[in-house]
Amino acid sequence: MSEAEPFFGMSPTHLLMAAVGAAVFVAYLVPGIRFLSAASSSAVLMIFGLLAFTFIPGMPAPLDPTTSPHIWEQVSEFVVIVVLFATGLRIDNIGSWKRWRPTVCLLLIAMPLTIAALALLGWALAGMTVAGAVLLGAVLSPTDPVLAGDVQVGPPGEGGEHPVRFTLTAEAGLNDGLAFPFVYLGLIIAAQGVDPSAWLLEWVARDLIYRIAVGAVVGALVGWVLGQSLFSSWGSRAIENGGPGVLALGAVLLCYGVVELAEGYGFIGAFTAGLMCRHVQRKHHFHKRLHAFSEALEHALTAILLIMLGSILPALWPFLDWRHTLIGFGLLLVIRPFVGWLALLVSGLPSNDRWIVGFFGVRGIGSVYYVGYATGHMEFVNEDPIWALVTYTIFASALLHGATSFLVDRYASPWSGEPAADSGFADRRDAWTD
Repeated sequence: MSEAEPFFGMSPTHLLMAAVGAAVFVAYLVPGIRFLSAASSSAVLMIFGLLAFTFIPGMPAPLDPTTSPHIWEQVSEFVVIVVLFATGLRIDNIGSWKRWRPTVCLLLIAMPLTIAALALLGWALAGMTVAGAVLLGAVLSPTDPVLAGDVQVGPPGEGGEHPVRFTLTAEAGLNDGLAFPFVYLGLIIAAQGVDPSAWLLEWVARDLIYRIAVGAVVGALVGWVLGQSLFSSWGSRAIENGGPGVLALGAVLLCYGVVELAEGYGFIGAFTAGLMCRHVQRKHHFHKRLHAFSEALEHALTAILLIMLGSILPALWPFLDWRHTLIGFGLLLVIRPFVGWLALLVSGLPSNDRWIVGFFGVRGIGSVYYVGYATGHMEFVNEDPIWALVTYTIFASALLHGATSFLVDRYASPWSGEPAADSGFADRRDAWTD
């Protein structure tokens, strides 16, 4: 050892590893304590990231998203596709049109209204350009399958999928991908201007119709092929002899890569692949193992990303003002609850359930991916405020929705339940899924 090298020198990399490990341990241990059970582990992770990078000497500098958007894009992209595949695996019963009608109402009515309201506020209140305002609406419109686990359906085979939980799960599984056409719209307006005659037909045909259709169809096809392979006689032997990790990662990457190569939306493909893979053979016990591994990977990756988000909160604070605060809390407390309730008027859900679904529009990792993708492909005038508003809205959502997740069980309408996945479609008792 050289004389210049201190014996107790602190490496920034090792400090970061210790901080991340401690944060993950604390964040997932604390919510299990009875009197803190409503606390959000996501918020704990972000707060820990803020404190660690601010007060621990020797920590590396936070990764500035305004100068390194591609890293944020790539990390969040991988997190989201793993979670979307696992979300598809969780759904026990696909059911009928009546089961999916609330989700379709949210996707076709609530989501466009949310984008329009946020874009209008960004342009009229915050003074953003039209392109920046459209981008803001697009990146904050999707709900999140990563941070909303407490209000969604449980692991495979548990059954009892209340309509509220099923709707929130299916919505989060699909609207991450459905935000992409509007992200592209913001990029197109930034590049070609606001005159729709120059780009409208191409945008509708390519980004709104073709890419959504390819994501859904190719994802479902890949999921069906995966299911047929995994649950064939030779596939079952391979499953029993091997662990779920390689299969889960291989399935996610294969599906996402194939859909993206076909110019479809890989997020939609990841969810539909998980959904179809699950329902090729609904009763197989391997679904629980596959989901358990996917969930463990999801938690680890999400923890790292949330710590990174917490670390940049102080740097983004100067870009916020009262107008951005009004937009963020307006989304969580007014826009999403109201448009969600309004969209669900024709869904068949009781009034209480409509308000609950409307309120729990959790924002999260998908928004990080979209703003990273957009700012990595084009420079926006309002780039810094958009990053700040998105990050702080995710933090506020984690605090608000994490502390109120008990409302789903307490105030959702009474429901007779349905049998677990092992009972099959023919034995469903609840009229809501008939």
